[in-house]
Amino acid sequence: MEYGLIGEHLSHSFSKDIHSKLFDYSYELKEIAGEDLDSFMREKNFRAINVTIPYKQAVMPYLDEIDKGVLEIGAVNTVVNRDGRLFGFNTDFSGLRALISRSFPSLSGKKVLILGSGGTSKTAAAVAKDMEAEKVFRVSRSGSDGAVTYEEAYKTHTDADIIINTTPCGMYPKNGETAIDLDKFPRLSGCFDAVYNPLRSALILKARERGIAAEGGLYMLTAQAVFAAEHFTGQTLPEGTIDRVYNEIFSAKQNLVLIGMPGSGKSTLGRMTAAELGFEFLDTDRIITENEGRTPAEIISADGEEAFRKIEAAAVKQAAARQSAVIATGGGAILRPENLFALRENGKIIFLDRKVEHLVTSADRPLSSDREKLEARYRERYPIYCAAADRKVTCVKDKEANVKRIKEAFLK
Repeated sequence: MEYGLIGEHLSHSFSKDIHSKLFDYSYELKEIAGEDLDSFMREKNFRAINVTIPYKQAVMPYLDEIDKGVLEIGAVNTVVNRDGRLFGFNTDFSGLRALISRSFPSLSGKKVLILGSGGTSKTAAAVAKDMEAEKVFRVSRSGSDGAVTYEEAYKTHTDADIIINTTPCGMYPKNGETAIDLDKFPRLSGCFDAVYNPLRSALILKARERGIAAEGGLYMLTAQAVFAAEHFTGQTLPEGTIDRVYNEIFSAKQNLVLIGMPGSGKSTLGRMTAAELGFEFLDTDRIITENEGRTPAEIISADGEEAFRKIEAAAVKQAAARQSAVIATGGGAILRPENLFALRENGKIIFLDRKVEHLVTSADRPLSSDREKLEARYRERYPIYCAAADRKVTCVKDKEANVKRIKEAFLK
């Protein structure tokens, strides 16, 4: 391989996408089993590589020279082969610093809790100290290696100002999980997560619900990749490259989620919009039918609405975990807060607002099968749609015009 990323599980890595936007070189994702790491590093059959979990510390004995910052942190994420000699760097430090600096130019006077015990937690501790944090504590389940336990954090560190998550908790496919209960930290003013898939982890969404400055790991991933690429090539990329690439990757990965009344055009317009964006199209009602072998109408008729909503929640979670998709949801999907939470992890939510007189009743929609039921549902749900949406698109008769409006709302 010429350039690339090594690690144990890389199927959902964004690194290849990011590096393709930086320089014109071949960049590969190479999964390596633990027993094969030794031969790979000794053969040195690469020009430069990034290193991720679980090898950031394991590669260090193979290096001929190590950057001073790496020695202090104890972890490597970039290795450059210069005429057979291996040089190690840690661009995670600069990447995480760039992420935090978007919200806090300094951590002076702040108490920082860092979740995790791996190499990235040590990087985060070094960044916090470099940004002049007053107190820094690492938190782990075991409390080993100088860390405090989560129980100790809840007991004596609830005055923390900043939390940085370096654990894989909440990372795909474990969407929705969090390593810590943010509600126990009333003074919290900032929350940062190294997790970048999903785009907004559950930790970040919960922090934002409280009005706390919070950012996920994609910006860190992009920044460290930019700094690594400069080590790879010896060239300096133009100012603004991190922001440009971050915005491009975020837009390419984010889902477009359509909510609205039955008959508002979510499936038809969603399919058309997906084709124009080059996205996958997902319909939660179709997912339910495929998973259950019955249509939503059949499930509601046989088992009732409550049973259907539980099945629907599973389908929504399944769709929401995907990326680069247009997702058409059922008319009542927004009634469950957990559905909206799941959809927000990777998506921008757009409400298709079609006037009630233009909505058509249908026998295959038992909750809105006649005009009276339809209008009752409209009155009940309209404020919920408005509150849930990031953007609202007022539908007109022309389908192409509606698709244009949806795309504009999504890309804005």
